[in-house]
Amino acid sequence: MVTSVPNKVGNYSSTGNGVHKPFFDDITNFLRRFLFRVLSVGPIPTHLAFIMDGNRRYAKKQNLKEGEGHKAGYLALMSLLRYCYELGIKYVTIYAFSIENFKRRPDEVQSLMDLMLEKMEALLMEESIVNQYGIRVCFIGNLRLLSEPVRAAAEKVMKVTSNNSKAMLLVCVAYTASNEIVHAVEGSCKEKEKEFRLCNLNNNVMDDVKEGEKVNGMVVHDIQDFYEDTSVESQGLKQGKGCNGTPYHACESFESNWDQVLTSKASKSGEVSEGFRNLRQEVPLIKLVDIEKHMYMAVAPDPDMLIRSSGESRLSNFLLWQTSNCQLYSPAALWPEIGLSQLVWAILKFQQSHSYLEKKMKQL
Repeated sequence: MVTSVPNKVGNYSSTGNGVHKPFFDDITNFLRRFLFRVLSVGPIPTHLAFIMDGNRRYAKKQNLKEGEGHKAGYLALMSLLRYCYELGIKYVTIYAFSIENFKRRPDEVQSLMDLMLEKMEALLMEESIVNQYGIRVCFIGNLRLLSEPVRAAAEKVMKVTSNNSKAMLLVCVAYTASNEIVHAVEGSCKEKEKEFRLCNLNNNVMDDVKEGEKVNGMVVHDIQDFYEDTSVESQGLKQGKGCNGTPYHACESFESNWDQVLTSKASKSGEVSEGFRNLRQEVPLIKLVDIEKHMYMAVAPDPDMLIRSSGESRLSNFLLWQTSNCQLYSPAALWPEIGLSQLVWAILKFQQSHSYLEKKMKQL
């Protein structure tokens, strides 16, 4: 019995069954492109998000050294990104490193940071997938928590790829959804505080009135006093500590505190409440759009589907704000095992439910 032996002839290498690898790759690429053309007849998600779960379990399952599972996961990610962009998916978001992951053993955290730094530098190479597909890379999260070399590398990647416009890769690192929401509320409160301090009430009429005259039923010197104490009393802000010890102001019952202050001022001046109702309408309040524009993820539309590997269905504090109308898919494969078949099934699942979700969105 003769056993076939792999050999190389020039640039052609043959597999164990005698099929030349470049020929096999050509057939595989052709079939994949044909499959994508068929899938494209139906709706394709604009934005896919991935929770890359199961790297450590994969390493244990394959008897690999600690950290090898994450390297295998990176290779799976590169293949999956290529499939996504070939399929026409414009936005891909990955959950690379949670703030909670900093609680792992220091040597494991350092190993992950080193791997992240290595892969960030690889993204800038000419032959990288970023340059092949014109991908803009954004790192999402509290980047201040990263070490200086990793943060500098992330900023460099974002700067170098800032002009790419064909697709976008969002890498959530040092991220949790709860931290993102706190960040957005903090930014909204600070912005509204600045707006309130800079605005001139009643279309700048205060510039044209004298001390003691009334504006909307309120004595001018009372308005000025009211204007000056907005830092604490009128906005109901409470001093606190944000992530990494950074001071911030968290808005506490903004509207109810505002009404209390107006009532207090009215009782002091003895004026009717109609003027205060008019004044309240002039004051900028925090709205939903203000919160959303301060989100880390404001650079991209909400994901259409979130895929978490290893069969887990938990969101694990990932994109909680953005996934209220998002489909969830949890294949059993560990992350390094994720491939074309899981992506195809996810797209088919999305297409199956798409019309129903569209109707639900229109009803909102």
